[in-house]
Amino acid sequence: MKLKLLVFFFLAFCSVSFAQYTSIINSNNPGFSESPYSVGGGVYQLESNLFFRNTSIEPTFSQPQSLGLDLSFRTSYLTDKLEFIADFSIQQDKVAFKNIFQSHYYKSGLGKALIGAKYLVYEQKYIDKSKEIRSWKKRFAFDWKRLIPNVGVYAGMHVTNGLHFDGNLSPRAGILLQNNLTSELNVITNIFYDKIGTDASEFSFLISSTYNFNLRWSMFLESQTYVNKIQNGTNFGAGFAYLYHRNFQINTSARLLFEGEATGFYTGIGVSYRIDRHLDKLKKEASEFDLLTSDENVNYKKKGFFNKILNIFKGKKKKKTKTKNEVDVEETIDETATPRRTRPKRTRKKSALSKDGGKKKKGFLGIFGGKKDKKEGDKTSKKKKKKDKKKGKKKKVETELEKLEREIKELEEELKKNKKDNN
Repeated sequence: MKLKLLVFFFLAFCSVSFAQYTSIINSNNPGFSESPYSVGGGVYQLESNLFFRNTSIEPTFSQPQSLGLDLSFRTSYLTDKLEFIADFSIQQDKVAFKNIFQSHYYKSGLGKALIGAKYLVYEQKYIDKSKEIRSWKKRFAFDWKRLIPNVGVYAGMHVTNGLHFDGNLSPRAGILLQNNLTSELNVITNIFYDKIGTDASEFSFLISSTYNFNLRWSMFLESQTYVNKIQNGTNFGAGFAYLYHRNFQINTSARLLFEGEATGFYTGIGVSYRIDRHLDKLKKEASEFDLLTSDENVNYKKKGFFNKILNIFKGKKKKKTKTKNEVDVEETIDETATPRRTRPKRTRKKSALSKDGGKKKKGFLGIFGGKKDKKEGDKTSKKKKKKDKKKGKKKKVETELEKLEREIKELEEELKKNKKDNN
């Protein structure tokens, strides 16, 4: 019973703690959206994106151009539903001034430094329609539960605010939603409140849709709108991702930018790579489980030396039955004990009929073969009658011949006697 409970809790733990893990890399690139799902325990994932951004110069201060590298490190700890994220960007920005005259200068350094964590609060379960074989409509009908999103929450802290850095830390909070409409199409919705408590506080709404053409290629469409005290902006993006290896992805994207009165574009190319130790973790826990349930750790019951000697003198026979992962059971049967009353055994007697004389049933349940047997019996009886008649005729012929022979002999003897009398 303890073994069964151990197996149950082990499987339950595996099903809960490994619910977020996927066999292939799950990257947020090339979009700006954030999925509520984590990478999974034992996975260390690095996402990078080399980008170039260019907009028109607007008064008074603006940041019309940026060239840099975005880096994001993701991993899970304690549970697969919890993920820790570190986002950094190393970039060179062009800072422009436009009033009576126009000037600019370049600023290089750490453009973004954000440390945060997200947790999957709710995961929607879907019906597995591959098992539906009775109804074609039910198999291919839309599952309305897919309109209910998976829900995650995000909390993080900005170390720097880029151009508007004031030396203070600023928090970031968000709600992460994802609808898996089909196995190929999903929609992600993010709502963020960024740089809370600063003059550059910002509220943003983002919606992104990803479609998988096959196991290798996928594309995305994205729209982001943000509102802050300085300016409002919107951007529309699209891109492609190629899965080169289950742990390696290549991606590219392009965007149209509308930042206040300025317009421009954004383009980027990046790669995502992960070190997957999740399978090793599974194997390790499985091996530990095997050790717990192996025969080596089972305490076998053994009888003492004196008990064995007593069993020999009593004339007991031992029988051992072994089963997998169970203790050997020793059963003893006392032969000296009074036997129980048993019923007499039945013995079959040989049939008095000869082997050829016995009738055999033919056909289905002896029904259809009965007519054949009757016909064969009639034929044999007729043959016997004919033979008997022939034998009777032969016997009659033989008796008549014998009478004639006797009469001939008697006549011959009478003739002989008459001759003697005449002499």
